[in-house]
Amino acid sequence: MFENAFNNIDRTLRNDEGLASELDYAEQTSWLLFLKYLDDLEEDRRDEAEIEGQDYAPMVDEPYSWKTWAAPKTADGKLDHNAALTGADLIDFVNGKLFPYLKKFRESTDNPDSLEYKIGEIFSEIVNKFRSGYSLRDALEIIDQLDFGSTKAKHELSDLYETRIKRMGNAGRNGGEYYTPRPLIRAMIKVTDPQIGETIYDGACGSAGFLCEAWDYLRRDDLSAAEWDTLQRKTFYGQEKKSLAYVLGVMNMILHGIDAPSIRHTNTLTENVMDIQEGDRHDIVLANPPFGGGERKEVQQNFPIKSGETAYLFLQHFMRKLRAGGRGAIVIKNTFLSNTDGASVALRKELLETCDLHTVLDCPGGAFQGAGVKTVVLFFKKGAKTRSVWYYQLDPGRSLGKTNPLNDDDLAEFVALQPGVEDSAQSWSVPVDSLDPETWDLSVKNPNAPEEAPLRSPEEIIDAMLARDVETAQILEDIRGML
Repeated sequence: MFENAFNNIDRTLRNDEGLASELDYAEQTSWLLFLKYLDDLEEDRRDEAEIEGQDYAPMVDEPYSWKTWAAPKTADGKLDHNAALTGADLIDFVNGKLFPYLKKFRESTDNPDSLEYKIGEIFSEIVNKFRSGYSLRDALEIIDQLDFGSTKAKHELSDLYETRIKRMGNAGRNGGEYYTPRPLIRAMIKVTDPQIGETIYDGACGSAGFLCEAWDYLRRDDLSAAEWDTLQRKTFYGQEKKSLAYVLGVMNMILHGIDAPSIRHTNTLTENVMDIQEGDRHDIVLANPPFGGGERKEVQQNFPIKSGETAYLFLQHFMRKLRAGGRGAIVIKNTFLSNTDGASVALRKELLETCDLHTVLDCPGGAFQGAGVKTVVLFFKKGAKTRSVWYYQLDPGRSLGKTNPLNDDDLAEFVALQPGVEDSAQSWSVPVDSLDPETWDLSVKNPNAPEEAPLRSPEEIIDAMLARDVETAQILEDIRGML
């Protein structure tokens, strides 16, 4: 049912001239889904209050509730076409009344983790891109059929939403920023092994893939009420700079079952890392920070190691966001391991001296669809120096790409060998004492790989070419003699 509904939504969106790409489709679907979810949530809360004999004061005033403007119903439960806005009237209401009303929610609370604040934040950052009120009406009628009331429904909806986010990677370079391969995320989570009661943080959370997968890892049917409340309210924390990614992240976590996601819309790097206090720290950091980019000079002043590489700033932030004994798993470009510039050397030295960088997972090319760089995953524990680094060179035995992506089986051996840091054809250990203290070069050099034949000298290559020319000339003369 839900898959058909999403396919119908896609067809409706493609018919509207205001929507041009998968990025637009994801954004516009998100705000519609959010308002439908909000209406279902209010209905549940109203029922709970009635059972307890209490009055319920809805968050959204009646003129702006879903049941009033989006899906007014007749007595028999069918759409009331006389009351339902459509055409230009619908667009005028959404742009001129609904969005301005919802934006004001941010002013009613100072708590950025509250649902009311999320409402104001979302509708302050996105705009309605529907130009046709008839297309919007069609989309509203489809989404009104969706039900957020059961765990099973949310699970199916979350899978479909994840697929939509993944497709955004094909819509342009920026779309790929929002999607990290889920098999890789799951492997990172298995290695860090979060437990209920620990906090999990992603300061560049994008569409919240790490937080959603961590939720799935920790959620069980036999959780107590206290454990469930801990998962809902005291476990997952994220920050995201970009407006669309923030909206996607909030909606993705809601669909996975987290009622009021603790995701804040802010530029993480504007926080001075020297101001981070113990109460700001977390037990686990999982992240795939953006590569390249470059922050303004005043932002770089927030870090002891200045760099124009955004990922280097994020790595410093993550190292300081971890509590003593906390675990981190961070995706970064593989050039970080060997670059000789001052920032790279200084950051490698700090990582090795303040954390136990126990594991480096070397990912193959094509692991990240659309990305032109190779990556590694750094696994480390805060508070102890690194004595030895265990490397695993991931080799799925095939070329990865859009039609042949990374899967969980590809990472099964890595996950199995990592706890014992066992040697294999793809894995080995390097003691820190053997590193050059001038460069702290951590390059991936598999000692178990078969040695390549030594390269011939230029003189040898030229001699071979001349010999081949003589042989060719003799063959041609022999052929001439047979004519």
